[in-house]
Amino acid sequence: MSLPHRIDRVDALRGFALFGILIVNIWAFGTGYYGAGIIDPGGDPAVRFVVSTLFETKFYLLFSFLFGYSFTLQLDSAVRADAAFVPRIVRRQLGLAAIGVAHAVLLFHGDILTTYAVLGLVLLALRGLAVATAVRVAFWLVGIAGVALALLGFLESLAPTPVDTTAISAQITESVAAFRGGPGGVVAEHLRQLPGTLVFVLLIQAPSALAMFLLGFAAGRTRVLAHPENHQALWAWLLRAGLPIGLAGAAVYGYAATFHPGGPAETMAMGLSVLTAPLLTGGYVAALLRLFQTRAVHVFAPVGRLALTNYVGQSAVLSVVFLGYGLGLIGRLPDLAVIGFAVALYAAQVAVSAWWVRRHRYGPLEWLLRAVTLGRRPELARR
Repeated sequence: MSLPHRIDRVDALRGFALFGILIVNIWAFGTGYYGAGIIDPGGDPAVRFVVSTLFETKFYLLFSFLFGYSFTLQLDSAVRADAAFVPRIVRRQLGLAAIGVAHAVLLFHGDILTTYAVLGLVLLALRGLAVATAVRVAFWLVGIAGVALALLGFLESLAPTPVDTTAISAQITESVAAFRGGPGGVVAEHLRQLPGTLVFVLLIQAPSALAMFLLGFAAGRTRVLAHPENHQALWAWLLRAGLPIGLAGAAVYGYAATFHPGGPAETMAMGLSVLTAPLLTGGYVAALLRLFQTRAVHVFAPVGRLALTNYVGQSAVLSVVFLGYGLGLIGRLPDLAVIGFAVALYAAQVAVSAWWVRRHRYGPLEWLLRAVTLGRRPELARR
């Protein structure tokens, strides 16, 4: 299969992953109750259950898998250019970290870019691993993280700590007021929440993200996405077994996160989700690869080519709509309206991305990151 088709398929997967990430991230802008550990009295349980079940902890895994896969493409690119790979990738990760820090402070404290920058250096150190070893390490990372969380939740259930809903509600009120209070209040609130976010990232996201980096690295080394037709048994198994198992684990987590947030039940369910979410993500990939045998690949690929710009752009638009940079609508829209806005925003990104890639080689932030990586100014406009 030709190189352009392979790139289109990978980019389309990345573009679709951005939709799932948006559906999850928008709640950090749309309500002060997201991740607070208590039920939102104005929330729609059906909407929250669907989002928690089908989207949370699923699409950042797909994004992480594709990061690992793209790592192998960057390694091959350096070989073709007869360039030293390590200096290139170190510059790239430092540039990604700088963008991530700015993103976290100014727009979204739940930023994933800084984590990717750090874990990318870990992947760089592990690039000599054999494919089978990389897969085994990934499985161990997921297994240890999932079992540890489930065990922690079980221990919490033996001596549960009462949730002080009054204190949490008061903190949410203060947080929402800060987010509505103007740019200074927004930045201050992001800085206040960053330490708690860092703990969540270290305990929950980082082990799974690194595991998916390694699986993506292994997939890139064996050209799984370059020649998916050679791996029909894998895709069939993911649809037949991985998808149902992943959905079952996701439903348990969705129920606990929606109706029992902040307690041991959610912690145990999160452990189960860590164990089963990669299977559901794999099922998504298998289904999407079938979809991308059609013209749908050309719809999602431009979004994926501008993944960094679109990811940060999502936060910028949501900050203007929901936070004190603009309209300050946090906590003021019903859940269905929040979902509707996310769909509309993604549809706009699909249209703008298609227009942009017809005229430019890279997105704005992709161009900046490539300039840092190569140490020179790449050509932006298409001839």
